[in-house]
Amino acid sequence: MSLLDIFIFWKPIVEILLLWFVVYQVMIYFEGTRAFQVLRGIVILLIAFFIIQRFDFEILDWLFTKFFGISVIALLIIFQPEIRQGLARLGQRHMFSTSLREEELDYVLNHIVRAVENLCKEKSGALIAIEKKDPLNAYIEGGEIVDAKVSADLIETIFTPKSLLHDGGIVIQHGRIVAAGCLFPLTESHELSRVFGTRHRAALGLSEETDAIIIVASEERQDISIVYRGKLSKGLNREEVIAKTKELMRAEN
Repeated sequence: MSLLDIFIFWKPIVEILLLWFVVYQVMIYFEGTRAFQVLRGIVILLIAFFIIQRFDFEILDWLFTKFFGISVIALLIIFQPEIRQGLARLGQRHMFSTSLREEELDYVLNHIVRAVENLCKEKSGALIAIEKKDPLNAYIEGGEIVDAKVSADLIETIFTPKSLLHDGGIVIQHGRIVAAGCLFPLTESHELSRVFGTRHRAALGLSEETDAIIIVASEERQDISIVYRGKLSKGLNREEVIAKTKELMRAEN
């Protein structure tokens, strides 16, 4: 078999693998957003379109061709925010691992938990986002730069009701509090119970856009929750918060 024959044989296989890799990466970046379900539908339609062309169904082929021409423009308009956020995440992904050492993570979590426990006792709320792989720079820029070592006293001070920064959230990046008073996107999900307030809706909104681990202290119920990838775990004690956060930090997705 000549090199030309080998190239002809492997070319379509390589093209298919590259296509699926691109589709897979796009779906990862849009995972958790409103556009994710639409992307899944588009993939199914593309498969159906391929089958239609393969079997030479002329009428269906004509209809699908016209449909795609109109739908691409509509999708670009409707899902402009999600597309922009997905592209931003694509350009900001960390190339190298920036995970904390075990002792550093223990230190950070112990101070966070001590702070949120004290805040709950004082009937104060807190919203703390721990950056994982997806950068939170866009949200950091909208807050007040702190750039300080994680400290229970500092966290409590930030979320004291009279503090100017207590209404927003804080972002922890590489084991440091980098910003406070950050505004996170509110979830548009209607599944969240009405008993949860703005902090929980902001935590869910951020978790739908990034892989951040968000810890929420509720001033109404005086309990602690963890939000990750659109899922809320509520009523956690100290040990559960630390164990679950560590588990999520180690998880690939």
